[in-house]
Amino acid sequence: MNVQLRLEGVSKAYDLGKIGLFGKPRLLHAVNGVDLDIRKGETLGLVGESGCGKSTLARLIMHLEKPTEGAITFDGEDLNAVSSSRLHAARRRFQMVFQDPYASLNARMTARVILAEALKNYRYGSPAEIGARVEAVAFACGLSSYHLDKHPHELSGGQCQRIGIARAIALDPEMIVADEPVSALDVSIQAQIINLILKLQKEMGLTLVFVSHDLSVVAHIADRVAVMYLGRIVELAPVHDLFTGSAHPYTRLLLSAVPRPAPVASRGRQLKGELPSPLNPPKGCHFRPRCPFATEKCLEKPPLRSVGTERLAACHYAEKVMGNP
Repeated sequence: MNVQLRLEGVSKAYDLGKIGLFGKPRLLHAVNGVDLDIRKGETLGLVGESGCGKSTLARLIMHLEKPTEGAITFDGEDLNAVSSSRLHAARRRFQMVFQDPYASLNARMTARVILAEALKNYRYGSPAEIGARVEAVAFACGLSSYHLDKHPHELSGGQCQRIGIARAIALDPEMIVADEPVSALDVSIQAQIINLILKLQKEMGLTLVFVSHDLSVVAHIADRVAVMYLGRIVELAPVHDLFTGSAHPYTRLLLSAVPRPAPVASRGRQLKGELPSPLNPPKGCHFRPRCPFATEKCLEKPPLRSVGTERLAACHYAEKVMGNP
């Protein structure tokens, strides 16, 4: 197993200040003690409800934000401990595709200039070499010279996202983090963008972290799936194992909410209640107030432990959950 990226005890808390003069400090724990290994060349799906910390974790992986605690290592190097110049040099090895294709592009620049800026930033080569590279990555992403001479507002959402993808691969990275890359696009365009990302991954041998709330998409593209709930990873498993017999009750209930062709046959336990506030998470297992298997033991925080071949789950009753169809 060739681990390319490793997260150890990674947490991110935001200080929201006090309420009143004598109030207690308020900390929002967006990511809470995450341990995760990402293997070279794999596609890891990162899923969970809105507000569970997926996008924050993606930004931490990209070093767009610094963790409050923990270490993030890329090929064994802790990038939180290196100089800013070393971090800048390492960044070309991992790139990001953002959720909003318009907000992630500079509205004052043409697509050609946007792509060239990424290359100039790393002194890719002469102006002629940069120009040729811009044309090459644009063509690889289904764009032409016509699109390159347009500003973002003159292009569709799908075309803008293709520019974002072209920018991400321009420096020939080893890993791509795609943060909900199709959620802001029309349904008719989503499959095209997903297929483009998968095509580029195969051709370039990329490691792909695909953040999504759409489980049907993740089931189609991922090798392994990490399920997040309130800042923690509660299950990690190969995609087939997760979708045929999940080990955490949150995953089980999350899957039950996915629309199916035969709704009568897919009836089962439904996800109840609202996602608790990360400002005041439940004691012990964060999923306890919504869990159909909860007991007093769940007042103790369950560790993320092995419950089978390549499967981890943070649940005291994972074996019972797996054995309960």
